[in-house]
Amino acid sequence: MEIENLEKNNNLEMENNLNVENEQKSFLETTLGKTINTAVDIGIRALLPDFIDEQVINIKDNLLEYGLKDGITKTIDDAIDLGKSAIGIFTGNFENVSQMQSAVESGGLIDGVSTLLDTVVDKVSDAGLISNNVARTIKQGKNVILNNVESNIENTFNKQYEAIENIDNYINSWKNSFEKQDFTAMEKEYEKLEEQMKDIAPITKTIEEAKTIEVLHNLIKNNGQDFNLSNEQLELVEKLK
Repeated sequence: MEIENLEKNNNLEMENNLNVENEQKSFLETTLGKTINTAVDIGIRALLPDFIDEQVINIKDNLLEYGLKDGITKTIDDAIDLGKSAIGIFTGNFENVSQMQSAVESGGLIDGVSTLLDTVVDKVSDAGLISNNVARTIKQGKNVILNNVESNIENTFNKQYEAIENIDNYINSWKNSFEKQDFTAMEKEYEKLEEQMKDIAPITKTIEEAKTIEVLHNLIKNNGQDFNLSNEQLELVEKLK
């Protein structure tokens, strides 16, 4: 029976790790994908200042249709996988945002985007959807795009660091209010925590702590703000210490 329970626990842990890994990859695909997409758009506009919005949008749509969209996702995934190996992450999960940033940088994301741009621009040009002159302008000036990509990615991670710091502050404030049994103050911090969690990177420690607070907060709230907790509920409190 003990061996069976151990196997179940191991399987459950492996499943949880895989879920976290998939959530982290999805987060980076979505967040960095939007960042890169925006940088490419801004870069094209800068390289083709005489083009009207409709022309720029048409160029961007053609790039997306000829592989830019799927290519960005694959480039991000490749950079993550390569970057994890480069910084020695073998469990599959990032423990913090700093590891995410290091992996992306070590995985050669910018170089990957550079190669992708060349490939896609050539495809669109070969299809006759943009002139050779426009294709040449984009490829020769792609450092403008890549600089935007690099800058935007750095800003994205800086916002994550700021969000994590905010969450830590909200969690600590909630704990202090809980100790004082001040539910009004708890509610205020909980609402700020709930809002900030919408855009946060799925880091296990942060998520688990936020979920524990969510359970405790709603237990007390739904129990008429009664702080007399059961032994099982008090075990959740211990997890926050």
